[in-house]
Amino acid sequence: MTETEPSDREAGGMRVWKAETGVFLGVAFVAAGMLGVAQPATGIPDEVVQLTQFGPAVGVAAVALLWPSRIRVRLAGALPARGAGGSGAAAGWLLLTAPLIIVLSAGGYAALRGDAVVTDPRGLAHPFGLVVVAQLVGACAEELGWRCWFQPLLRARFGAPAASVLVGVVWGVWHVQVFAQAPAYAAGFLVATVAMSVVLGLGLERVRAGRLLVAGGFHTLVNLGMLLFMDEESGAVAPMVLFGAACLVAAVPWVVGAGRRRAPDTIGTARRSAL
Repeated sequence: MTETEPSDREAGGMRVWKAETGVFLGVAFVAAGMLGVAQPATGIPDEVVQLTQFGPAVGVAAVALLWPSRIRVRLAGALPARGAGGSGAAAGWLLLTAPLIIVLSAGGYAALRGDAVVTDPRGLAHPFGLVVVAQLVGACAEELGWRCWFQPLLRARFGAPAASVLVGVVWGVWHVQVFAQAPAYAAGFLVATVAMSVVLGLGLERVRAGRLLVAGGFHTLVNLGMLLFMDEESGAVAPMVLFGAACLVAAVPWVVGAGRRRAPDTIGTARRSAL
């Protein structure tokens, strides 16, 4: 073995990593745009599900076609598996964090307005059960790309905290329509996507299997909460800023908890190195 072989392998691995990243992001953005343009022709209402949500899933499919041997590694733990216990508590806390975000943001908005914004599910144009199922399907299509594929890809290079922030930034920018709103609205949305991505990225570290349903469930609960208790879709700045602030507050316990778990590992590593 020559001295150049390890670096050659590393360079080759980096090229493939960059190629995977580029293909996924390119396809996810383009597919989402095309699906958004096509949605009116399909007759599927935005209230039920937004077809743009399937863009990340299409991106994962493109990567799977080009690098089939690598896709299983990237998606490890995405689906439920037998004997994969020990992750129920983390999944439960993640799913509880979603309504906490809604309570904080909707409560703050109600205090600001002087009254609560509440949409009766029975008053929606479509059956609420259909909306819930469609929202879960759409959220899982997104999370298949963002949390189940892109997060592990970046985590291998940057670690879980940094990867979570990077995914959150890309996830926010992917919602390009947000940038047609006021700067404060867009800023609040970006804070929200980064904070929620940190919650999901750190929380899923402790979920051994079924990550897709956990991430999709979290995403769905947030979307349904915003649908029923907020009116940020009108372009109003205050609810979006409050939503971003609520996500940031909800992320704090996850960051603190992850830091506490890393501290003993760091001490243990230092002790082993000293032996």
